[in-house]
Amino acid sequence: MTRTATQVTDPREFGRVAVLMGGTSAEREVSLDSGRNVLEALLRRGVDATAVDGIPELVRALTGAGGPRYDRVFNILHGNRGGGEDGVLQGLLDALGVPYTGSGVLGSALSMDKIRTKQVWLSLGLPTPAYASLGRGEDVIAAARKIGLPVIVKPACEGSSVGVSRCFKDADLAAAVELAARYEGALLVEQLIEGDEFTVGVLGTEALPSIRIVPAGEYYDYHAKYVAEDTQYLCPGASGATEQELGSLALAAFFAAGCAGWGRVDFMRDRSGRLWLLEVNTAPGMTSHSLVPKAARQRGMEFDELVWRVLETSLPAREGRR
Repeated sequence: MTRTATQVTDPREFGRVAVLMGGTSAEREVSLDSGRNVLEALLRRGVDATAVDGIPELVRALTGAGGPRYDRVFNILHGNRGGGEDGVLQGLLDALGVPYTGSGVLGSALSMDKIRTKQVWLSLGLPTPAYASLGRGEDVIAAARKIGLPVIVKPACEGSSVGVSRCFKDADLAAAVELAARYEGALLVEQLIEGDEFTVGVLGTEALPSIRIVPAGEYYDYHAKYVAEDTQYLCPGASGATEQELGSLALAAFFAAGCAGWGRVDFMRDRSGRLWLLEVNTAPGMTSHSLVPKAARQRGMEFDELVWRVLETSLPAREGRR
């Protein structure tokens, strides 16, 4: 029997929970903020939860003398290479037999790589902007001209708008490559879709109400996401057939990428009204500026309940983990 997201009433059923935060990725500070909020919510609900900073500390706690100190992990690390969203942590926990929130190895690794995610989506006929994958030193001007300016240049395996540049002419490209090249991995040169930005949270098999993001500045960049107080979040972001399409497309994209548990799918809507998939986030932020809590609240689910529901996804049986 599949456990529904509302069956757990006793916090003792979760056992000892490690709230895994921080880490060593470029998104460390955002993860620490998210983790503190998650930890406080779990403690308020009576869960035996403890903060753990980074994967090495977690490994010591799970493999030290006396047996593992935790029964499950609430993964709120962000990013890759020590950030907990690239499949490495998931493989480790699978090998140790420790349950965790969020996607498994496949969904985490695939979604962290924006290029391979786009390849899967395109193979299934899902809409995503035209792109080129560039190795270090390859001709970015030729790639941008083939796609057609304007383009976005960004690291293929980072999140939180880290290393992202918008380029409207050839002269913009060198600085964009220099910025993105500070991060490991391939570079993604992607068609810039101009229009409205949307995001849709996923919890279990349910799409949450969409959010349309309206930054005070021209773009929804790192500052607008985590610092600015004047970014507007309209929820639901659409109505009628468009809202239904956003939800259906979010679920299709999420499961196509092998994801499970919870996450967030980001979109652009161009001036003609067409929706374009950008990426999947498998461990969305849980800060005061974060989007999944805003969408859950629109559905009548306050922050503490949302955190509880996410933790429930670590209990058997969960559909879709691979």
